Amino acid sequence: MFPVPNFDGGAYQARFDALADNGIDVHGEASLVFSLGPGSVLDAGCGTGRVAIELARQGVDVVGVDVDKSMIGEARRRAPELEWVEADLADLALGRQFDVVVMAGNVPLFCPPEKRPALVEACSVHVARGGALVAGFELGRGYGLDEYDSVCLASGLVLADRWATWDRQPFQKGNEYSVSLHRRS
Repeated sequence: MFPVPNFDGGAYQARFDALADNGIDVHGEASLVFSLGPGSVLDAGCGTGRVAIELARQGVDVVGVDVDKSMIGEARRRAPELEWVEADLADLALGRQFDVVVMAGNVPLFCPPEKRPALVEACSVHVARGGALVAGFELGRGYGLDEYDSVCLASGLVLADRWATWDRQPFQKGNEYSVSLHRRS
């Protein structure tokens, strides 16, 4: 099982700021999502808002949700003009749908195993007709693609594509990371 850490939102964001200061592109997730042409995005498990803030900078209507008080607090500090919701994704009911729901950065792995189906189901409810759920997570951590795909399918989402990285490197059996794009038909 992947342990759920106790986050310090400021320290977590400082890591990404340092990477960006050293010329490393920290917006791979946002770039992939933006390439799908969404008007609206739910950043599910938004952390400090890195993906949501970049998408908003590009003119996308975004809502960020995270259960961790420190992480969502940092997101609110960094972009108070955006909508940030502190909530458990497994119980999420925002009453609206989005063109894309993105779960970047191992979001399913931070959820207790018994709540993972509810997490995927709750996120899928927020995917609009013709929309997409995009999730990236490490493999070999007790949550496999067969299980994830099965819950997506039961939630009305069909696998459309899968990559090994957010910059769309081809996925091959044995990869340690997966980015999956499921669409609502």
